[in-house]
Amino acid sequence: MLVLLESLAFYRNVRVGLVSGATLAVLLYAVRTLELLGPVIDARDYPLFGPDVWFLLLAFVLAATFALLVAVALTVAEAARGARDVSAESGR
Repeated sequence: MLVLLESLAFYRNVRVGLVSGATLAVLLYAVRTLELLGPVIDARDYPLFGPDVWFLLLAFVLAATFALLVAVALTVAEAARGARDVSAESGR
């Protein structure tokens, strides 16, 4: 199993996914909290915590989801590339 994960560059793909997910979440959280696109008209009540904590939790969920999506997409692309290489070698 470890050889399969290494051949698919899984660990590299996970690192790329984590960096891209964290970057996206930080950027969107900064846009929301620093009001980079203008002031936010907020007429809601947020239970337990203020809006910044809820958006921080939402940013974490977004980062994790986007990291998983990127890692899976890169791993599938690597698997397709490997299958194409194997079929090209067997066709010679």
